[in-house]
Amino acid sequence: MVDEVRIQGLGVIDEAVLDLSPGFNVVTGETGAGKTMVVTSLGLLFGGRADPQRVRPGADRATVEGRIVVDPGGRVVERVEEAGGELDDDTLIVMRSVSAEGRSRAFLGGRSVPVSMLINLADELVAVHGQSDQQRLLQAGRQRAALDRYAGSALTKPLRAYTRTYQRHREVSALLEELTTRARERQQEADMLRFGLEEIEKVDPKPGEDAELAAEEERLGHADALRGAADLAHEALLGDPAAAIEAPNVTGLLGQARHALDAVRDHDPELAALADRLAEAGYLIADVSTDLAAYAESIDADPVRLAAVQERRAELTALTRKYGQTLDEVLAWSRNSAVRLTELEGDDDRIEELRAEHGELSERLAAEAAELTTVRTRAAERFSKAVTEELKALAMPHARVHVTVTPTGDHGPHGADEVEVRLAPHPGAQPLPLHKGASGGELSRVMLAIEVVFAGADPVPTFVFDEVDAGVGGKAAVEIGRRLSRLARNAQVIVVTHLPQVAAFADQHLLVEKSNDGTVTRSGVTALDREGRVRELSRMLAGLEDSELGRAHAEELLEMAAQERG
Repeated sequence: MVDEVRIQGLGVIDEAVLDLSPGFNVVTGETGAGKTMVVTSLGLLFGGRADPQRVRPGADRATVEGRIVVDPGGRVVERVEEAGGELDDDTLIVMRSVSAEGRSRAFLGGRSVPVSMLINLADELVAVHGQSDQQRLLQAGRQRAALDRYAGSALTKPLRAYTRTYQRHREVSALLEELTTRARERQQEADMLRFGLEEIEKVDPKPGEDAELAAEEERLGHADALRGAADLAHEALLGDPAAAIEAPNVTGLLGQARHALDAVRDHDPELAALADRLAEAGYLIADVSTDLAAYAESIDADPVRLAAVQERRAELTALTRKYGQTLDEVLAWSRNSAVRLTELEGDDDRIEELRAEHGELSERLAAEAAELTTVRTRAAERFSKAVTEELKALAMPHARVHVTVTPTGDHGPHGADEVEVRLAPHPGAQPLPLHKGASGGELSRVMLAIEVVFAGADPVPTFVFDEVDAGVGGKAAVEIGRRLSRLARNAQVIVVTHLPQVAAFADQHLLVEKSNDGTVTRSGVTALDREGRVRELSRMLAGLEDSELGRAHAEELLEMAAQERG
C-alpha cells in the first residue's frame, strides 16, 4: 500500500503530505484547490509523463516522494534489488522530480533509475484511472486489451505462439514481395555481375601479378643500361683481360695489400688480424665479381617480351579501373560477385521455397487466430456476466453488458478479432457500443464495474480513481460509494471525488484546502476527524459548512456508511 506521499512545488500545491491508510481513502476539496494534483503526483511516482507546466510558478522543480509498503518476498523487492535499491523496513521509497526546464529524474530505494523502471513496477503496485481512461475505454483497441487482460494466462500461451507466427509471416511476405516485384532489377544486376566475372575470368589475373610485371617491365626497359653498369663494375673489380695495358683493379690492389701484410704478420697479432680481414674482403670481391658477370649475361634486351609485358599490364589496368583500385580488390570483387550471382540465380528456387513456407504460415496463422477467437469468446462470456453483476451493485440492476468478439479475417499483431463492449441499459434495449449506449454517469459506473472485475482477476495492491463518479448523483452515487468501500476490503483505494455520497464511505478523508496570502494561492492536505468530515460533507451537500440541514444530512450519510462498513 501507499503509506505516505510528500508533494512540493506541484501545480497549486506548495507543500503537502498525504498520510494514507489501508482501505478507502477519499480526497475532496473546492474546485481549483488542487485535488487533481494529488492524482498527478501518484502518476508521477509510477512513471507518468513529466509535464514541466505542472511545476509551481516560481519553483525550480516539482518533487514527489512516496513511501510504499511492499511484500518483502515479492517480485517488487527482487526488481528493486536488481536495480541496486534498498528497502527501509519493508518500505520502498520512490522519488520523482521534474524541473521547470522539463528534465525528469527518478529514484528507487535510494538509487537513481530510468523512469521506465517505475513504469514496470507500476503494474505490480497500482492501477490509476481518471476521466481520460473512460474515453480511452471507448477505443476498440483498449476494449480488446481489457478483454485480453481479463482472459489472463489462458490467452498468454496461444497469443505468444500467434505473435511468433505473425512476425515470421510478415518477414516471408516481405521477402516474396521483394523477389517478385524487383525481378527486372535483380536480372539486370545478375547480367552486370556475369559480364564482369567473364571479363575477369578471360584475363585470369593472379595475386601479386601486377607488382611482378611492373618490376619486369622496368628491367626490360633499361636492359642496356643495366648490363653496361654490371660490366663496368666487373672490370673495376677484376680488370679487363683483353686490354692491351693492364689497368689497376680492386682485386689486384687487395692482393698487393694482403701480400705486404703477410710478410710481417708473424711479428704482431694485431697486424695478422688486419691481414685476415683483407683476405675476407678478397673473397667477398671475388663473389661479387662472379655475380656481376652472371647478371650481365642474364640481361638481354627483348623487345618482344617487353611488348607482351606492357600489353598484360594494360589488361590488368583495365580491370582495376572497373572493379577495384588494386588487383587484390579486383579479385575480392570477383569472389563476392560470384557469391551474389549464385544468390540471384537461385531466386527462382528461393521464391518457390518462400511460397511454400508462406502457405504453411498462412494456414498456421489462421488456425492460431481461430484459437485466440475461441479463448476470447469464452472470456467475453465470463467478462460480460461479471461486469453485469457488478452493475447491479451500482444502481443499474437492469443493465446488461455484452462483449462481442468478431473474427474479421484481417490478421494483425494481436489476432484477427474485433472486440467491442456494448451496453443495454434496460430490458428490451438493443445493446449499443459504449459511446452510443451509455451516458456520462453510466460510463463511469461501467468503468468502475470493469475495474472491480479486474480486481478479482488480476489484483493490484492500490487503486486510484480520479472523479470516476463524474456525471453521477443521487442513489447511484451511494451505490458507487458502497462498491468502492467493498473493493477497499481487499485493496487500498484512493478516490478523488466531488460527491458526498461517495466520500461518506471512506475510511480516511483527506481535504485539499487552499489559502491565499494576497499574492499566491497555496494548497495543503489535511486529514479530517469526525467533526471535520461533517463540515466538509455539509459543504459538498449544501455549499455551506455550517448549514444545519447540511450537517444533519452529512451525519446521516456518515452513519449509513458506517453501518455498511460494519
